[in-house]
Amino acid sequence: MFFSNVAVAEKYNYLEDRFTVAYRWLAETNIKDLPEGFYPLMGDEVIAGVQEYSTSPWEERRFETHDQYFDIQFMVTGDEMFGVCRRDGLIEVERVEENDVVFYEDPPMYGQVLLREGDLIVVAPEDAHKPRCAAGEPGPVKKVVVKVKI
Repeated sequence: MFFSNVAVAEKYNYLEDRFTVAYRWLAETNIKDLPEGFYPLMGDEVIAGVQEYSTSPWEERRFETHDQYFDIQFMVTGDEMFGVCRRDGLIEVERVEENDVVFYEDPPMYGQVLLREGDLIVVAPEDAHKPRCAAGEPGPVKKVVVKVKI
C-alpha cells in the first residue's frame, strides 16, 4: 500500500533500488529481535529506524511532513491509527530543519489508516501524516520507519 495523488504518482519510482532494498530488508530481517536504533541499509540514502513506544490519543499527535525523505512506516507489533492527507494548504506550526520535519495544525478533512502487524505505508514529501495514534486505547508498538532519500 502507498498513499499518493495521481498528480505526483509518476514523479517517483516506488520500485527503484532504494525502495526495493528497504522492502527486502523489512521482509527478510527478524526485526522483533532488533534493539531500537538506526540501521543504515544503503548509506544515508536508506536508513531504518527501529522504534518502541506507546501510542497516544489522536488529539496529542500532530500532522507532519518531510522535505528530504520518504517514510516507509512498517508495523512490527501492535496497532496504530495513522492519519493521512495532502500537504497542500496545511497550516504550519513548527519546522525542525535538522530533523527534516514540519508540523501542522490538524486540517478539517483527513483520512485514517489502521496499521497492524506486518502492514506498511509509504508516505511521500507531498503527503502529510499523523503517526503514533492509538487505535482505541493507547498501547505498546514496535515500528520501523525507513527513510528513503529523494
